[in-house]
Amino acid sequence: MKTNKTALVLIDLQKEDQFHIENMEKVIQNAQIVLELCRKKGIPVIYTRQINRHDGQGLSRKEPLDKYGKPVFYRSDTDAVDILDEIGPQEGDIIVDKYRWSGFYQTHLDLILREKSIDSLIIGGFVTDGCLMTSVFDGYFRDYQINLVEDMCGASNEGAHMASILLMCNWVYGIRVFQTEELRKKFLGEPHVAWEFREPDQLHFTGKNLREVFQKNIKEPAKHT
Repeated sequence: MKTNKTALVLIDLQKEDQFHIENMEKVIQNAQIVLELCRKKGIPVIYTRQINRHDGQGLSRKEPLDKYGKPVFYRSDTDAVDILDEIGPQEGDIIVDKYRWSGFYQTHLDLILREKSIDSLIIGGFVTDGCLMTSVFDGYFRDYQINLVEDMCGASNEGAHMASILLMCNWVYGIRVFQTEELRKKFLGEPHVAWEFREPDQLHFTGKNLREVFQKNIKEPAKHT
């Protein structure tokens, strides 16, 4: 990961609160740390925003609607689409609006990254098993090296978060998974650890051992390297 060829992509860190994200405050705190690190290094900062038109036009198939026929989530005429105040964009940051889950689907994100000669991404956001995961896979399919900050991601429950992280680890070739503190150490030139992809399907998790595999490989890689 060369800082002059890396961008920070924050997926949907918005005010939409109906997903009841677990550990949301911690995710926001970690995003603040990573934002500061990247801005000091001159790494471009890109936010994505999920937006569903309030008039119901162009919505995803079977998008949930309220009794008035308006989208339940990320409605364009509410503040649910705004970036969270604590980590709001600064001058020079880029906002990419999207109308499907992936940050790459029919947006300018890929063009922006290529114009800046970016080949690796630091990425995190909401929700781990939805917009975050689809954006990671689409970034991989466009040949970006992915650096996932696990504790800068959030989902509505622990199982969904862990399972989607492990799926990405198994099938996004070349992915590296950091904890925020380890990424901070890397940026400061200090010894650090991260989980690294070695081969397809290397994390053999099941419903019974999901938490064990996640804790050992993702949360505590330093103890097992």
